[in-house]
Amino acid sequence: MKVSFHTLGCKVNSYETEAVWELLERVGYQRVEFHEIADVVIINTCTVTNNGDAKSRKIIRQAVAQNPHAIVIIMGCFTQLKGDEVLAIEGVKIVLGTSGRHLIPDYIEEFLQAKLPLNKIQELKQKEEYEPLQIADFVAHQRAFLKIQDGCNNFCTFCIIPYARGRVRSKAPLMVLQEAHQLVKSGHNEIILTGIHTGGYGQDFPDYSFADLLKELTQIPGLKRIRISSIEISELTDEVVEVLSSNTLFCSHLHIPLQSGSETILKQMNRKYTKSEFADKIHHLRSIFPHIAITTDLIVGFPGETEADFIELMDFVSTIGFSQLHVFPYSKRSNTVAATMDHQIDGITKKERVHKLIALGEQMSRQYIQSFLGKTVEVIPEYYHEGICKGHSDNYIQVSFKGDSSLIGQVVSVLLIEASYPVSKGNRV
Repeated sequence: MKVSFHTLGCKVNSYETEAVWELLERVGYQRVEFHEIADVVIINTCTVTNNGDAKSRKIIRQAVAQNPHAIVIIMGCFTQLKGDEVLAIEGVKIVLGTSGRHLIPDYIEEFLQAKLPLNKIQELKQKEEYEPLQIADFVAHQRAFLKIQDGCNNFCTFCIIPYARGRVRSKAPLMVLQEAHQLVKSGHNEIILTGIHTGGYGQDFPDYSFADLLKELTQIPGLKRIRISSIEISELTDEVVEVLSSNTLFCSHLHIPLQSGSETILKQMNRKYTKSEFADKIHHLRSIFPHIAITTDLIVGFPGETEADFIELMDFVSTIGFSQLHVFPYSKRSNTVAATMDHQIDGITKKERVHKLIALGEQMSRQYIQSFLGKTVEVIPEYYHEGICKGHSDNYIQVSFKGDSSLIGQVVSVLLIEASYPVSKGNRV
């Protein structure tokens, strides 16, 4: 049978889609593009914002319309929280949430026997087991994502994800290492460690930490790069920083979510650090890694955010000097603490603040990239088109240069000759 996929949301969702594909590939399915006619259509949904919900609804209806005879399967965060709504959409045949994805081949067979829609959403338990999803070859990307944990215990007041994903649970170290070995064997030179709360890996283990895992990953033969998709400032412990500084496999890039630069708003968000604690840790990191790229997430328009709070945020972001900003307007999510807070910010104000912060981010990105002009960076090309390769350096500068398709996935030394945002130019050396 033919199967197609559509993935919304984060890199964890991308990983889980690939894992489900490998399960179906093993039992004889053929993968086709989403716009093609398929026997089975699987959509991996997102609910991190209202926009994520809207996109999920839209793509579900699109899938049913273009494949009216297919077994349409909807999974992911949106369905975990709104499964009844999804199952009520005519044409949807199987609904599951953020667990049980490894059973999809069985669910398809069950549907073929019963010929009735199936609701396979499982209530997330306080101590959920880690779902046995693995991949051998991340075909959708040259840099391979490796999911090492699921869930989050932080309960930031704006965030719905702990309710959609449950508590922190970590993949067994042996499983992680075996999967990393296989990904390298499949030709992936860079592995990106990812999860819902990646730096929380090991919180549910009595005697094994994130730092322990990082140490073991450096021993994998043939691996050229290890990148951490995201890590909280509080999880950059002395032990983790020591491991990062002791091995050149680790990319000179960390994505550290800040969310706000206002002391008042950080408290309202239930973020577990102060501005001074954040700044001190960044200063410490730069004393060890002088040229490190530090990217971040920011939310603007959080309930009660005054103009003074926003100016404080802008000033703090400028002081830190991030190399890239990911900016999001606050999205009111039902059943979160922030949804009940007074002084919700209007959409026009949010939009204005988003534009201002994006402009500041682009300015800082250009400044960071400019500091590498005339220097050589190591790039792994991910794309090739008409004689031009494009990929990321270890410090997350996107670079294009002349080359051929044989360079895709390889580590290439490139001299930066034009520093521009979002893509710089270089020459192979």
